[in-house]
Amino acid sequence: MSKYLYAAVVLACAWTAIPVTPAAAAIEYPWCAQYSGRGGGGRNCGFSTYSQCMGTVSGIGGFCERNQFYQGRPKRR
Repeated sequence: MSKYLYAAVVLACAWTAIPVTPAAAAIEYPWCAQYSGRGGGGRNCGFSTYSQCMGTVSGIGGFCERNQFYQGRPKRR
């Protein structure tokens, strides 16, 4: 491998390791859907309202519950 090709590969690898944007904080929502099913089900805590959650589990099985990790909206400064 020529030294120029080697340098290009090293530079490309280093460039892809640099994050372009800062990592965003996880967004927590107040309601979680707990799905049931033969495959083991799943959990989705991405609902702002109880109605949104119930609309999602309606017909596919499951239930809704409050997200234990939700701490409310962040306070504005």
